[in-house]
Amino acid sequence: MTDDPNKQLTGWRYRLHEIIFEADTPEGKLFDVALLVAILLSVLAVSLESVESIRNEHGTMLVAAEWVFTILFTIEYVLRLACVRRPMGYAVSFFGIVDLLAVIPTYLSVLIPGAQSLAVIRALRLLRVFRIFKLARFLSEASALRQAAVASRAKITVFLTAMLIIVMIMATAMHLIEGQQDSGFDSIPQSMYWAIVTVTTVGYGDAAPMTPLGKMLAAIMMIIGYSLIIVPGGIVSAEWMQSSRGKPITTQSCPHCSLEGHDADAHYCKHCGGRL
Repeated sequence: MTDDPNKQLTGWRYRLHEIIFEADTPEGKLFDVALLVAILLSVLAVSLESVESIRNEHGTMLVAAEWVFTILFTIEYVLRLACVRRPMGYAVSFFGIVDLLAVIPTYLSVLIPGAQSLAVIRALRLLRVFRIFKLARFLSEASALRQAAVASRAKITVFLTAMLIIVMIMATAMHLIEGQQDSGFDSIPQSMYWAIVTVTTVGYGDAAPMTPLGKMLAAIMMIIGYSLIIVPGGIVSAEWMQSSRGKPITTQSCPHCSLEGHDADAHYCKHCGGRL
């Protein structure tokens, strides 16, 4: 039997969806605020656990706290899957993937010591603060930025390819010029590292040319870096301005696939077609 995308949730699933995914009710807002506090505390616990002096004194308590938060987040993730009509749609969405990655590191630490540090990825869940406090304008800007990044991916790919070609040519030339000197250009990969550091205007200084020709090539590389560093930002900014001209969006979450970012006047989900 084909699932009807317009069929509404009923009973406990509807109630649970209102609490977990919506912030229009007092219970929903309370749940989301409590979730944000738990996320902040869990990230703080992971951060403090990485400090040796604190770990030696309070390590057991911090590890226990991390397991408590992980179990709570795991239960929350299961409940999110249970109260949507299309669990797989939520599971493969951005927040669905983030919610899953937020609990995996702690379980993984049983096999790989130290893996729990990766739990800081759950800080991405704090992006829900814009929906919780009804900051729809910020959601609109975030949606425009995402669309701009997707729209400009071809141009960015071309730009990065050109930069890699320039880096390879410059690195090879620098290796030929400075390879016999004790200046850190012993191989082409090492020279590529220098070229990347130089073109991005970072300049660690652990490798520097010694010959006049090498210094001239380095100067050219620096000028190229200053000339091109603004290009990716300009590409994305142009697409962002174009995307920002769209309709305002709402904070409502689709009860079928949990997609957010719908137009304020939308009655159906633009992703799955379910009724909002």
